[in-house]
Amino acid sequence: MDMESIPIVIEDKEIVLTNPHKVLWPEVGVTKLDYIQYLIQISPYLLPYTKNRLLMMWRFPDGIEASRIVQKSIPQHAPTWIPRAFYKDKFYILLNDLATLVWVANYAAIELHVPFTIHDQPDTPTDIAFDLDPSVPDAFDTVLHVALQLHDVLHSLGLTNYAKTSGATGLQIFVPIQPRYTFEQTRKITKFFAQYLLQKMPNQVTLERSVKNRGDKLYIDYLQHWKMRTLSAVYSVRATQKASVSTPVTWSEITQGFVPSDFTVFNVVDRVAQYGDLFAPIAAKDSRESLDAILQFVAQHNL
Repeated sequence: MDMESIPIVIEDKEIVLTNPHKVLWPEVGVTKLDYIQYLIQISPYLLPYTKNRLLMMWRFPDGIEASRIVQKSIPQHAPTWIPRAFYKDKFYILLNDLATLVWVANYAAIELHVPFTIHDQPDTPTDIAFDLDPSVPDAFDTVLHVALQLHDVLHSLGLTNYAKTSGATGLQIFVPIQPRYTFEQTRKITKFFAQYLLQKMPNQVTLERSVKNRGDKLYIDYLQHWKMRTLSAVYSVRATQKASVSTPVTWSEITQGFVPSDFTVFNVVDRVAQYGDLFAPIAAKDSRESLDAILQFVAQHNL
């Protein structure tokens, strides 16, 4: 073992931290060890959202300014104690416990992305999500404005909804739903609301998937909500200059205004200690919404 390695024991599992002092976020000086310490502190809040979901890792072995490796399959050298599940042609990691979280972080998985389903129900989403993605820099005010409009219409139809930053440039609105709908059904819902916002704010939003055709409009990505497509996990750090974190936010904060880089590895743990986990209802088994009435409305009006 070289001098740069540190053996630690997490939940009775020994993990050798390699290159712990390597700087992964150069602008803010965050090392691999700093990153792992953040994950250990935030793990009680992060793990409920990744549990039993197939993990997709964005790895940056040489830091965020170097090349990215998108990895889905569990590596052959992974310890046998890592939880895993087979889907189609490969085994995926199930990010179910702290030891696994530390292991993937040591493996340079800086970004943690998960699908909308748990692994043994791959056709049944647990939530609906709307991804609001600005097409140009410094347009987050538009994101906040559109998010409030979407919140209002969801709320008016009785759908409880929660917001989190993507951690990068956008905002994501989640609706926890009863786990009995197909992706084909939820696509009708996401498309319905996206088209409603397009009609209401044609000068501000677009449904154009091609970046070059969006201009400076906000893209409402209703297509991302689909089988085995993913979003950044709640409380995952992102490969941004400021080491920003995908962070739940309140609707009053959205009204007051902020930018995603306000929430980073340096302050999110304290924020959760102060405000609690604002996304807790998303992980809960109860208080999940029925889509029956809206699906019936969409069908009746051929929307």
